[in-house]
Amino acid sequence: MDFSSFLTSLITSFVIFVVLMALFTWLSGRPGNKVIYYSNRLLKGMDPSDGGSYASCSPFVWIREALSSSEQDVIKMSGVDTAVYFVFLSTVLGILALSGIVLLPVLLPVAATDDTPNKSLNTTSNGTFSDLDKFSMGYVPVNKIYKELEGCKKKLVRTETIYAESKTTGKPEGTRPTKKTSFLGLIGKKLDSIEYYSEKISELTPKLEAEQKATLRDKQQAAALVFFTSRVTAASAAQSLHATKLDTWNVMDAPRPHQVIWTNLTIKLFERQIRQYIIYVIVALTIFFCTIPITFVSAFMTLENLKIYLPFLKPIVNNAAIRTVLEAYLPQIALIVFLALLPKLLLFLSKLEGIPSQSHIERAASGKYFYFTVLNVFIGVTVGGTLFATFKTIEKNPNSLLTVLAASLPVNATFFLTYVALRTFVAYGLELSQIVPLIIFHLKKKYLCKTEAEIKEAWYPGDLGYATRVPGDMLIITITLCYSVIAPLIIPFGVVYFGLGWLILRNQALKVYVPSYESYGRMWPHMHMRILAALLLYQLTMFAYFGVKKFYYASFLVLLIILTLIFAYVCNKKFYRFFRDPALEVALHELKEMPHMERIFRTYVPPSLCSEKVEDDQFEDALSQVSRAGSFA
Repeated sequence: MDFSSFLTSLITSFVIFVVLMALFTWLSGRPGNKVIYYSNRLLKGMDPSDGGSYASCSPFVWIREALSSSEQDVIKMSGVDTAVYFVFLSTVLGILALSGIVLLPVLLPVAATDDTPNKSLNTTSNGTFSDLDKFSMGYVPVNKIYKELEGCKKKLVRTETIYAESKTTGKPEGTRPTKKTSFLGLIGKKLDSIEYYSEKISELTPKLEAEQKATLRDKQQAAALVFFTSRVTAASAAQSLHATKLDTWNVMDAPRPHQVIWTNLTIKLFERQIRQYIIYVIVALTIFFCTIPITFVSAFMTLENLKIYLPFLKPIVNNAAIRTVLEAYLPQIALIVFLALLPKLLLFLSKLEGIPSQSHIERAASGKYFYFTVLNVFIGVTVGGTLFATFKTIEKNPNSLLTVLAASLPVNATFFLTYVALRTFVAYGLELSQIVPLIIFHLKKKYLCKTEAEIKEAWYPGDLGYATRVPGDMLIITITLCYSVIAPLIIPFGVVYFGLGWLILRNQALKVYVPSYESYGRMWPHMHMRILAALLLYQLTMFAYFGVKKFYYASFLVLLIILTLIFAYVCNKKFYRFFRDPALEVALHELKEMPHMERIFRTYVPPSLCSEKVEDDQFEDALSQVSRAGSFA
């Protein structure tokens, strides 16, 4: 990539960000859009104008609100997990900012005056480096019935609303909606929709009640939720060995009610471990085999290779303006699209492991996604693309492999520079403007939604999505750190990415996103460990690069690698367990307000077992214990 292509990518990305920010300022002040830009506040019964940003003409009010908000404000609106995520962002921002202060004044002059790349690898058609490269150094069964019944109730309300609207827009008696019963409602006998759904509800309701009673009486599983009247007792019980054989009675902290994966709760210990090993093998094979298409795409998506393998594109590619745009965006967009297709598969595989908690599933999927991105994106693009482009050179002289790889690193740095810039300005611009959710909401509201419940479902925001957001951030910090010595110009882009991310996501956490669970910061050891992994990979990359460049003092970096490993070991032994097991010292602290035991118990009853006709005596065992124990937890 030449300097003009890089500059085109950077300028257009920044212009897109400015346009999206202006759209946000205009759209967020319109009353019809407040459900998109202030959904968290609305769901909590707050006025969107709290803080002064709603309907404000100034584009910087939200910035002042985000900067002035405290950690307690974030916890109040979005929970402890979100506050921990901002600790992660600020930690990485501090690391990169300090790295920039230390490294840039030293490395940029060295990189700009270094002429060794010209002697080691030709990176352009005429054998010279571009201007930019000079800145580089080189379980409940009856669920099916419940879901079907709830779906019929929603459809009945919808058809009744459509029928009521028809009385005001057409004939006074209205037009009753109809539906066909076969193949997605496209063929078959035409029936009255209101009568059809009413009959289905009448048919499914007694079935559900019968299954609820049978489940409560006869289908109890080999798993239980135990409620304690003392936090100290609960913490002690969760951390104790309860049987001489580990698989006889396995105990863990109960997930919060909305996190429980009921189908996974009854999976036995050894079965869960076997599932885990199988999933690990599947993920490893996925990572390995996906290296091939990623490497191919990263190499094939260069314009020179497109002209070679798709000669009919030559007239287009040779056009200077089109060439600049394609070179600036084509490989990065291909990579982003590829990565967007992966998260749902990893979440599905993590659930198959048998993990009984939604937050744990997201942490597991996040870990898999991190290893995938590092091994396939960072290493795959860096090494694979080079091997593809220099295969003939290496074939003739196999001993030149390390030299060729070292010389190729500065070339790949320009790709990652534009990738980080694209992720910074375009991705965060879309995040702030919420333009895609806004368009989808208004289209659904106009053409699909007929009831208030459907409208709310159309704008409901969801959460921050840690399973994909955290690994994406980890990839950026890994890229920035590993290329900070090779291409120091990448450091400011990393600083802007995490600084802008902290600011924009703080606004979104306070006003938009609604947490779907609360794990009280259990994501932190996961994030901290991977920050250390990125630091370690950075040190190994630097050691290998300096070694190939015959920098004789590179051996001193071995001490730095050893110190990082020691620090990681100390953190693992001294701090990480606290996030998994509550300390008795903390459990002994008095609560400001004693929770109501019966209310806690009822929150753990699955929705499919809740019914107006299911009487309390069917929970008599638990409720009798609650009555005797009182209102303490």
